[in-house]
Amino acid sequence: MAPVRVLIVDDSVVVRRVISDLVSADPDLEVVGTAATAPIALQKIPQVNPDVVVLDVDMPEMDGIEAARRIRAGWPKLPVVMCSTHTERGADVTLRALAAGASDYVPKPTRLGSREAAMGAFRDTLLPKLKTLGGRLERLSLAPSPPLTPIFRPRTQPVSLIAIGASTGGPNALATLIAGLPADIGVPIVIVQHMPPLFTKMLATRLDSLTDLEVKEAEDGDLLQPNCAYIAPGDFHVTLVRNGDSVHVALNQETPENSCRPAVDVTFRSAASTYGPGVLAAILTGMGRDGTRGARAVVDAGGTVVVQDQQSSVIPSMPSSVASAGLADAVVPLDNLGAELAVRVWRSRLRASLATAQRQT
Repeated sequence: MAPVRVLIVDDSVVVRRVISDLVSADPDLEVVGTAATAPIALQKIPQVNPDVVVLDVDMPEMDGIEAARRIRAGWPKLPVVMCSTHTERGADVTLRALAAGASDYVPKPTRLGSREAAMGAFRDTLLPKLKTLGGRLERLSLAPSPPLTPIFRPRTQPVSLIAIGASTGGPNALATLIAGLPADIGVPIVIVQHMPPLFTKMLATRLDSLTDLEVKEAEDGDLLQPNCAYIAPGDFHVTLVRNGDSVHVALNQETPENSCRPAVDVTFRSAASTYGPGVLAAILTGMGRDGTRGARAVVDAGGTVVVQDQQSSVIPSMPSSVASAGLADAVVPLDNLGAELAVRVWRSRLRASLATAQRQT
């Protein structure tokens, strides 16, 4: 199979060289061009025909947001990976670039700690994304296609918690899902999105602006409240602790799972242990298998899992893995997912009310 063709766009000659060296060292990848500005990159795309573009966020003449928008308009299927600084501004601009059409992002190495460790982490994050988005890795190699027939399981009690997991493509998917949820959903929502610190804070701010629900980055000790969504902070696992009738957030920095912290599996397992059959879980677009073992814990506890469909996923590996394991109660297009969750919450309450009424007669 031919290597993935990569176009690197960054105004820093040093950064272009660093990324070029990392990409060229992998036999599954090939640097077919570099550009110091977005206008030059737009001219080069039809010339070098890349499979994926690595695009800097802050550049002269045209920033990464506008460049991503123009690439998406001119080449709708060309994947774009944003390369951003690990700062609050970098996180904000990256999220706006994703909203403008970028496929994914990777933070540039920080100056904290050893240079070797930082470069190794950057390489290990960037290269798999280039291969997957560029088509070198089979997009569904981690799991077969989801079953066409949903697996329905009767609920034994009302939904008390919505738990959501997402990775690649997640910020935009979450924006669509959150906007589709009613403000009076009546239950708390816990979200795990694979993102580093600062990025999760900015994501919470962005999502909060799209809905009448309250959306915040989770803090240790937060009391879970209905109609509020809590986003796992970067570099922290989120678990849930019950104290009587109340449930609180507990953060930790224990070992990453599935190379992730926060990890969906950690939160789903904790949700299943805390809420039992009251959990309604959703797995959105993402690369890898994180969420599959957690979904198993939810189902084993009597809860329900739904997943985003392949067609609307940027990378369908996470939801496909859950569905192929026989854990998905429904496979739903992204545009319908918010309504699907809301209907399931309300239907569970209605069934509980009818059951109570029947017992009283």
